[in-house]
Amino acid sequence: MNYVHTLLATCLSLAALNAAHAAVSTEQAARLGTSLTPIGADKAANADGSIPAYQGGLVTPPAAFKSGASMRPDPFAEEKPLRVIDGKNAEQYKGQLTATTQELLKRFPSFRVDVYPTHRSVALPQPVLDNTLKNAVGARSQEGGSAVDNVLPGIPFPIPQTGAEAMWNFLLRYQGVSMTAKYDSWNVDAAGNATLSTTGQANISYPIYEDMAKPIGAKDTYYQMKLTYTAPARRAGEAMMLRDAANPLVQPRSAWQYLPGQRRVKLAPNLAYDTPNPGTSGSGTYDDVFVFNGALDRYDWTLVGKQEMYVPYNTYRLTYNTDVKQLTTANHLAPQFVRWEKHRVWVVEGKLKDGARHIYHKRRFYLDEDSWIALASDQYDARGQLYRGSFAFLSQSYDKQTPDATPFMIYDLIGGTYNLNGVVGAYGGIRYIEPLSRTQWSPESLAGAGIR
Repeated sequence: MNYVHTLLATCLSLAALNAAHAAVSTEQAARLGTSLTPIGADKAANADGSIPAYQGGLVTPPAAFKSGASMRPDPFAEEKPLRVIDGKNAEQYKGQLTATTQELLKRFPSFRVDVYPTHRSVALPQPVLDNTLKNAVGARSQEGGSAVDNVLPGIPFPIPQTGAEAMWNFLLRYQGVSMTAKYDSWNVDAAGNATLSTTGQANISYPIYEDMAKPIGAKDTYYQMKLTYTAPARRAGEAMMLRDAANPLVQPRSAWQYLPGQRRVKLAPNLAYDTPNPGTSGSGTYDDVFVFNGALDRYDWTLVGKQEMYVPYNTYRLTYNTDVKQLTTANHLAPQFVRWEKHRVWVVEGKLKDGARHIYHKRRFYLDEDSWIALASDQYDARGQLYRGSFAFLSQSYDKQTPDATPFMIYDLIGGTYNLNGVVGAYGGIRYIEPLSRTQWSPESLAGAGIR
């Protein structure tokens, strides 16, 4: 009898321990696919109908799209702005604008926010949705939120309970399995002079999505990127590769770099956190790429809540623009090329942990409810001053059921400059490809790719 009592007590203790780490209860998870979409967005329209109900996303290409093409015409090209927000009426919309957007409106009379009709265009493959439903009750966070466990490829926490869970939804988001694109990175000074920082060929892979039935292990790579710079001349031939794992405390970021002058591939563990990113000529950090990337362990994360915000969305006009110099004006991007829509976003705040080092003391992120992509962020320095702000430009690859946010930008609000990165139109757009071989993802492959 004592053995039975002991066994029962042990089972109850283990169940309680597992419950403490489980995302949500089965009752909460039952909302997915009913009042919530399968990845946790509110399915219904907002109160005034300015955000419509979710109807499954954009899955039919426009008539102008050519099958198999990597340039994607804007399906909303004929639409006109519903309203314009500028410095004169910005106060009226203050609660629906990021701190960076507010600051740009305050500083520059030429900056404006052209608000278009909202389209909830994101659509994801069914296996991603199916796995997300399973993750809702099975996924667990570990190491104080810095790692995840028992997660299938998909959104790990569709009903997030913590800020770290929401950030993991962003890190493990679906953006296809393997893609390639050639792109430019431009720095623009306060006078409007645009200088090419880098031209690069990027290969980006999410290996976890190659086998949808395989749970993600602690050391499994969920994201990897290989870059080869082709311009300007002083950077041509440089190459680098990054890998991130599901538990960065067990398997930290792996990084390698090839410099033509040294003619060898070397480990580069400093290509992370707040190390200045040479691909932006130092105007952003490595973890500013795509608004955020890398490990979560230097911040305490708070889930502020969900909010209706004006954010860049359905930005085909920018993403597939074939003349990037049209986009760059003094102080800010040319407003006519940026489409803004009202969407619900999850707001997550990160505060630097005691004893941790980073140039950003506080960061606030705005995560799209329909894709979990980080659409914007505000970065603050140790004095509490707004230092930098970032935006990502989301468009749905309607032929692939894949949301994309390859282009992103960083405003330096202290230096008065900005960087625009990842605009791919001049080089043929975004191509979704078969995964590269293991040999092509080896560090040694950088030497061959980087030869001038």
